[in-house]
Amino acid sequence: MNVVIKSAVVAASGATRRLRPVLRRRIRTRGGSDAGMTTAEYAVGTLGACALGAALYKVATSTAVFEALAGALDRALHVA
Repeated sequence: MNVVIKSAVVAASGATRRLRPVLRRRIRTRGGSDAGMTTAEYAVGTLGACALGAALYKVATSTAVFEALAGALDRALHVA
């Protein structure tokens, strides 16, 4: 009987039979400690994007920015 671990075939005889429980434990626990990590990263990224969007919205809708854009547009259209 052969055991396939990461594309390597290991013969299940002799010393390898003693390592089987250790290998099974490693395979079972691999990746188990990071369960939910990807979801948490997406949540933090989404929250950061929302915060940045809210800050940009506040800046873009402020009177100072509106007056600056209106003045620049007025100067651009009335160049003579």
